[in-house]
Amino acid sequence: MNVQEGLQDIRSRLEDIDALPETLKLVDTIMERASLPAASGASATSLTQLVRMLMRSPVANSNPKVYNDLVKLESAMQVKAEEIRAIREEEESKPIPKTKKFYKDQKKKKG
Repeated sequence: MNVQEGLQDIRSRLEDIDALPETLKLVDTIMERASLPAASGASATSLTQLVRMLMRSPVANSNPKVYNDLVKLESAMQVKAEEIRAIREEEESKPIPKTKKFYKDQKKKKG
């Protein structure tokens, strides 16, 4: 995932949960750094990874309210991921009906 796109998504999610202006400013600052040519190849594996990176920033470490906004976002993302994972596991655990060919092959083996 492109870091800049991920940060834009994180910013919109922070706006949805009414995060503090300081938190949004932190994301904007990191987005400016990510837009520099030297950071063009930067990538992240997930939005959760980006949120955790923001949580380790000096601004989040010095301001507990910013840190709490990021923790709130991370927990919301983890809950959503768990819901998606549960749905996926449920779908994968459904029995798959066997084809007519399977039963024909079984009949040939017996007969």
